[in-house]
Amino acid sequence: MQHRGVLLLALLTLLALASAVAKKKDKVKKGGPGSECVEWTWGPCTPSSKDCGVGFREGTCGAQTQRIRCRVPCNWKKEFGADCKYKFESWGACDGGTGTKARQGTLKKARYNAQCQETIRVTKPCTPKTKAKAKAKKGKGKD
Repeated sequence: MQHRGVLLLALLTLLALASAVAKKKDKVKKGGPGSECVEWTWGPCTPSSKDCGVGFREGTCGAQTQRIRCRVPCNWKKEFGADCKYKFESWGACDGGTGTKARQGTLKKARYNAQCQETIRVTKPCTPKTKAKAKAKKGKGKD
């Protein structure tokens, strides 16, 4: 009686392990069911409406094509795309002639084999320096 219980437990453990391995193999396959494609080429994420938000990315491998969901952040810079991640330096000093300040970024990560520039330079208008108005202290008690 006790031997049957041990055998049943061993059999259930073996089935659970086999199931977990099969699930892991399914996740590793990038081409989907029945696909033998290894080298997928992915295009940029194209938002469904406007210029940011949820959209789709198309991939090709030989004669096969696939679409996967993706998202372009709404505060992302269009010049270098959502698939190119950069590490930026601090903002430089304000250029009085142009009224802008600049900083440089070096490529940190290119997602989906995106074509990204190694270094980029971005500018923005200088903020006019305004003196902070001193707030009057509100005292407790009588006016």
